[in-house]
Amino acid sequence: MRSVYLDHTATTPLDPIVEEAMRPYFTEKFGNASSVHHYGQEARAALDRSRDALAAMLGARPGEIFFVGSGTEADNYALKGAALHIAKTGKRHIVTTAVEHHAVLETCSYLAEQEGFSVTRVPVDRDGRVAPEDVLDALRPETGMVSVMHANNEVGTINPIRAIAEIVHAQGMLFHTDAVQSFGKIPIDVRDLGADLLSLSAHKIYGPKGIGALFIRKGVALEKFMHGGAQERGRRGGTENVPLAVGFAEAARLSLERRGAEQPRLLSLKAHLTGRLCGAFPELLVNGHPEEALAHIVNISFDARKLSIDGEALLFGLDLAGIAVTSGSACTSGSMEPSHVLLAMGREPATAKATIRFSMGNSTTLDDLDYAVASLAEVVRRIGRPV
Repeated sequence: MRSVYLDHTATTPLDPIVEEAMRPYFTEKFGNASSVHHYGQEARAALDRSRDALAAMLGARPGEIFFVGSGTEADNYALKGAALHIAKTGKRHIVTTAVEHHAVLETCSYLAEQEGFSVTRVPVDRDGRVAPEDVLDALRPETGMVSVMHANNEVGTINPIRAIAEIVHAQGMLFHTDAVQSFGKIPIDVRDLGADLLSLSAHKIYGPKGIGALFIRKGVALEKFMHGGAQERGRRGGTENVPLAVGFAEAARLSLERRGAEQPRLLSLKAHLTGRLCGAFPELLVNGHPEEALAHIVNISFDARKLSIDGEALLFGLDLAGIAVTSGSACTSGSMEPSHVLLAMGREPATAKATIRFSMGNSTTLDDLDYAVASLAEVVRRIGRPV
């Protein structure tokens, strides 16, 4: 059976060049980066080079990059660390949005339920975009920090982060952005964006799973999230994962090197796929901003007012045809509850359930997309019922 992988938003395959760069640090260059002997110093040098590379790509200082275990950990550290520190000043209000990744939403819920914070979730428009003026309206004298994602992982919509950060900073508050889905795909400069805290992950850009990074602007104080040794300049205890840090940096380097050619190619594929889908299914709704969006994501829903279709059966049918897609965030793909992102955008629950997220990558071809559309047409023919 033919196999087509169209779930690159969930994860990407490890690039062979990245694997090769990591290999020596699993074997002969195995030292602990905290050790003073030459084995440790060899590992330390590799860790420092990796940190330098990520910092340069972000327009940051090397001392502002901290390696963590995942994008989720980066979000947790940013929110919990900042909130608990700012709470000492009496500010116990957090502003975020209704469409954040669950790593942000669940952390905010924890802070509200267990630590006594209040949380405001700013709405989005029909394209899933956050309006800076809505963020301004949500701010209070007791607001300590604001967290707004750079680009949405389900529909690809890019938010006006710089404008939002300027509003937040004008009120003397901290600003965090989750850039896990956008990093490596569009240019990111932390100074230009105005981020105080910014979350990253390696496995979305053909790097290894199990490592992320958090940018912490110099001068920003956080409560410790991981206690232990003095690793990561005392910010995060635990032996540094040198092989994965090397892989992260190499994946970032490759994404920068290839972006000039890859992004136009993905935009062309996106236009082709969207056109084929809209031509084949008159009851289709395309989710996300038509222009301010990532090039690799196409998110569609079948309008429940025109077509009755079971979302779970839709995904299973495509999987049986060898096509890997999902209905939303990989972190909730085990549940067929309607996407919180689509509900926030105004989609009806039945329509939100009948959703497919196609996400393309460097191996995706026009033929793959044509096969996916043809297979989807067959699945819809079998299980769809006109209303």
